[in-house]
Amino acid sequence: MAKRARSSLRTTKPLVKPPVRIGPLDAAALVGELRQFHEKAEDPDIERMPADDELYGALLYAEKHSPALRGQPDEVRRTAALKRVLLWEYVKEQAELHQVRAVDDARESGAHWAHLAPPLAVNAPSAAYNKAKRLRATALTDETPQAQPVRRTPEAVLRAERRLILEQAAERRAQEEAEKRHRLLVPVATRLLEQRDALHLDEDADYWLEEIEAVLPHCHTPLQMVSLHRYLDAAVRALTRHEERTARPAGLTEEARCAVTAAVEFMKAAAITP
Repeated sequence: MAKRARSSLRTTKPLVKPPVRIGPLDAAALVGELRQFHEKAEDPDIERMPADDELYGALLYAEKHSPALRGQPDEVRRTAALKRVLLWEYVKEQAELHQVRAVDDARESGAHWAHLAPPLAVNAPSAAYNKAKRLRATALTDETPQAQPVRRTPEAVLRAERRLILEQAAERRAQEEAEKRHRLLVPVATRLLEQRDALHLDEDADYWLEEIEAVLPHCHTPLQMVSLHRYLDAAVRALTRHEERTARPAGLTEEARCAVTAAVEFMKAAAITP
């Protein structure tokens, strides 16, 4: 008897395939459509159907009162049933997301995995840990251009979490650098503006210093800081071009020259910093 060929499919293949998810959905609008089906079918209990934003209760009502649609065309009944399928899938996805947050809150408040085993319907702390990691996959995405959900394995979730931690750390560093530049930006711009009368100014440089003067007293929000940064950059470039054309320093005094140098060095550092 010929030996049966071993299947080439790996046991992990179902986990490798990116899961398909419903994602964002206007559930209330779909419940409203279900309500219209029941109203057109003259469902005698339609007044008892929960509000459109009470998704779980509305679905239970639609399930219990599905016989009210029996007199409707097959297409209507089929469409109503498919909407219920879609909404239950949405409920399941949302339930997983909320359960992840509940697990996080429990852990932050001192709950051990042994405490979480019964609520997660598993028999051991390790099983609770693994299930929580699989649930967390619903809130994470991989590194593909399409940002597919992460595979539902503890290992894949841990990799995604480590990547997320690194991304968040990089973002925090970038924010800290931006805040540091913003803290230095106002003094540098103020110092340059204070030396305005001791600067060689052409029309461009004078215009951008006027812009700095207008925005500087109200520079508090990130957007205002961005505007000030742009104006200071333009003023520095105008002063530098004027120096190159005239072969003379922009500052008439030592203090003015120091102010220009500080502004130039600040803009260079800002250009290098990511």
